[in-house]
Amino acid sequence: MANVISRAVAGATDWFNARTPGLMPAYRKHMSEYYAPKNFNVWYYFGSLAILVLVNQIVTGIWLTMFYKPSAAEAFASVEYIMRDVEWGWLIRYMHSTGASAFFIVVFLHMFRALIYGSYQKPRELVWILGMLILLTLMAEAFLGYVLPWGQMSYHGAQVIVNLFGTVPFIGQELVEFIRGDYLISDATLNRFFALHVIALPLVLLLLVVLHLGALHEVGSNNPEGIDIKKVKDENGKPKDGIPFHPYYTVKDLFGAGFFLTIMAFILFFEPTFGHMFLEYDNFNEANPQVTPPTIVPVWYFTPFYAMLRAIPDAFLGFLVMGGAIIILFFLPWLDKSPVRSIRYRGPLTKVLMAIFVVSFVWLGWLGMQSGSALQTILARVFTMYYFAFFALMPFWTRLDSYKPVPERIPEHD
Repeated sequence: MANVISRAVAGATDWFNARTPGLMPAYRKHMSEYYAPKNFNVWYYFGSLAILVLVNQIVTGIWLTMFYKPSAAEAFASVEYIMRDVEWGWLIRYMHSTGASAFFIVVFLHMFRALIYGSYQKPRELVWILGMLILLTLMAEAFLGYVLPWGQMSYHGAQVIVNLFGTVPFIGQELVEFIRGDYLISDATLNRFFALHVIALPLVLLLLVVLHLGALHEVGSNNPEGIDIKKVKDENGKPKDGIPFHPYYTVKDLFGAGFFLTIMAFILFFEPTFGHMFLEYDNFNEANPQVTPPTIVPVWYFTPFYAMLRAIPDAFLGFLVMGGAIIILFFLPWLDKSPVRSIRYRGPLTKVLMAIFVVSFVWLGWLGMQSGSALQTILARVFTMYYFAFFALMPFWTRLDSYKPVPERIPEHD
């Protein structure tokens, strides 16, 4: 019986491969014959976890669109219907809303890993740029999705963000009306945000993810040592410090996915709003243009940039600073003049400045959630200045730092 099944599977496989001749070569190139460094650590889980969360967002998003109504008169009621009357609707909605926060958690950690190990340096500049485009698309997607429940924070948050474009000289008002589709945030705004959130931006995001992975597999993955494993190969032309991505790292990533899903399950079942950081209290109230919430702050993953915006007195300048905080990251491969990639071989100056940068970014995130007192505004300005100084002065301090010699191969550990 086993032989019959084996022959049937082999026959079906041969039939399929004969009609899709490019499939198996692509599988070998990107999986079984793609050699990744053998010293990946816990920081290298977050790329695969980002793909896992992306799949979750797509699947749960499709399900939610079956019941959601993109109408200013019915949107909030349809979300309440999903939460209260649709079987397991509350779970799907929380999987989607919590998944948005999980997406930014793993993406931020993925970017931080690239920062400490120099994964943006030559020859991976394109990989980094595509990753930054993914971040921009993800932020736009998250903002549009944040508006769809049509709660108080959805409506008034959209007012604040859309009105920022009105500060653009000469074309500001026309630009705002174009984004809104009307003279105010209305049914037309909700409809176009829904279309962009459900169709346009997910297609762009999927395309960028494919290009990001394709570019990565073309040049090869970086590693904690910052060593190019392609330099030393055996007699068969295989990197001596590499192992096939499949099955070794697919099994490793499955373990990480299981651990990650366990944590997410605890959050979903016991604290899905995460202290109203993932879903704000005011967003459980229907949008009312006549009643403004006492404090309008974005979701936590936007708060560092919101703190920068609010720290600048001039609205247009604040808008430029907020946008510049993202744009400057695109130039990171050319700002870093370090002769080594990994922080393991960099001196104390890099490590100290990197630690201060992390503290500053976290503080900006916290300040963006606060009311914005005089002291908080001063702190936000100080941390904003450090954020930009960290990157603007990077060509200088990366040259001034001391460095350890980098080994030719990945060191063996007992």
